Amino acid sequence: MNKPLFATHWPAANPDILQLYSLATPNGQKVSVMLEELGLEYEPHTVNILQDDQFTEEFKQYNPNSKIPAIKDPNGPGGQTVVMMESGAILLYLAEKTGKFIPADPVARNECIQWLFFQMASIGPMFGQFGHFHKFAREACLDPYPLERYSKEARRLLGVLETRLADHDYIMGSDYSIADIATFPWVRILGGYYEGAEQLQLSEFKVVNSWLERCLARPAVQRGLVVCGLD
Repeated sequence: MNKPLFATHWPAANPDILQLYSLATPNGQKVSVMLEELGLEYEPHTVNILQDDQFTEEFKQYNPNSKIPAIKDPNGPGGQTVVMMESGAILLYLAEKTGKFIPADPVARNECIQWLFFQMASIGPMFGQFGHFHKFAREACLDPYPLERYSKEARRLLGVLETRLADHDYIMGSDYSIADIATFPWVRILGGYYEGAEQLQLSEFKVVNSWLERCLARPAVQRGLVVCGLD
């Protein structure tokens, strides 16, 4: 009998625990940070997108859209194995599995999910486009319009966060949640890997910067940010 493809490309040393297939990008860091915050036992596997690992038939078993991260949880509801793609869906799954980092109150829970979707629908895609045109496409695209467009939209979204956090320690108030875990890696990358601090005038967003520092100070965040990193 043939082994499943994942057993050959990313073999599990301990298949009885949660398996993470990821890379230390903002989307990947969301899930590794969440797992570290929860203290769940898991086994990380690096999916090197620079070598097109995500397009292999092995990885497409877990995400046919060829995007990291993905997980396999052998201890899902009712003891069933659960395979998950999409970072926001994985965060929600883990929060509901453990009852942590999501409000118990139904109204607050709904609000938290809205801010999670705000990151998925707006923060991630727009910040990613900014990074592409600011850092990677300057020589390939001489037209200033794309960078101007995505710089303006990135600043607008940072303004939304600035307003939300004006009287909140975290996106949901005093409690750190999956809304923060989803969002802060994308804010972090703007002035880090994307080198966009001057272009976006990030120093103007003082409330957002303070919130980011609070998130980054958490020990589980510091551990989670480097999981599945490349040497």
